[in-house]
Amino acid sequence: MQNFGTLKKAVSNFKDARVLVVGDLILDEFIWGDVSRISPEAPVPVVWVKKESFMPGGASNVANNLSSLGAHVTLVGVIGDDEHGAILKGELRQKGIDTSGIFVDSSRPTTLKTRVVAQHQQVVRIDKEKVGHLSDQMVSGMINYVESAAKSMDAMVIEDYGKGVITPKLLSRIVPAAKRAGNIISVDPKEEHFKYYRGISVITPNNHEAARAVGFEITDDASLKKAGRALLEKIKCKIALITLGENGMAVFQKSKPMKQIPTVAQEVFDVSGAGDTVIAAYTLSLAAGADPVDAAYIANCAAGIVVGKVGIAVVTPDELLDRIKRELEK
Repeated sequence: MQNFGTLKKAVSNFKDARVLVVGDLILDEFIWGDVSRISPEAPVPVVWVKKESFMPGGASNVANNLSSLGAHVTLVGVIGDDEHGAILKGELRQKGIDTSGIFVDSSRPTTLKTRVVAQHQQVVRIDKEKVGHLSDQMVSGMINYVESAAKSMDAMVIEDYGKGVITPKLLSRIVPAAKRAGNIISVDPKEEHFKYYRGISVITPNNHEAARAVGFEITDDASLKKAGRALLEKIKCKIALITLGENGMAVFQKSKPMKQIPTVAQEVFDVSGAGDTVIAAYTLSLAAGADPVDAAYIANCAAGIVVGKVGIAVVTPDELLDRIKRELEK
């Protein structure tokens, strides 16, 4: 059973943590409206637009979650030389995130995900992006920035959405730099890139990603335990945190038994960005002095809050402490 005083102390320490986020930057656009009829042109709903909004997505959403929880956040990634890139940078600055590590690549657009939402339900998602390797000059610029910035950080979060930023060349330089600086290194993985992450501190796959990484299905507690152990061995990481959707999450550490944390979500409206909240809250909790199991409990509570909100959402320390207290009183 978790102790509220211990968890509260970790959350109160969030404000002292400095976190570097490296990864694929995405701008999330939301078009909100109502549906009252089907189009005469095709069997699709007609959405009457009421409002439009933008939110940081991908690695930007992890940075947003960290900032909302009180951390000092620096973001490293690439945007296009376009209006959407300017909007994303503006949104991040408004949220107090250091954008000095964001590089502009005029050869590619800013990745944009447009979601059309009607009556609290997502109707369609439209993606605009260019996926591919960055120029050597762009990669070198990011490496130099990270090697310098890591020296003053407590943790580094690597957000791999497979859009081209996270590559073996980049990882071969930034992971050692973070290790030298004593950073906690957390990775939200892309399944085909697992072999690139060896030697990090924490990996946070969902159960499907974990299953593909180890080469067998996760169907019960026995296969879950086997998968967690296999992940630790394969990646040589200290902690594997496997998220299990409605079944919560499981924490694996070398030479310790699996610890499963049950879900705390009471009503699910939108799972968009829940994984971003998990890795943000988990990494920040570790940086704030929580042990790996208490950190998972805190992250689980944070995820339970955001899935109860519509759209890409974040959590505040007060919301988090209130949820933790209510869960412990059950």
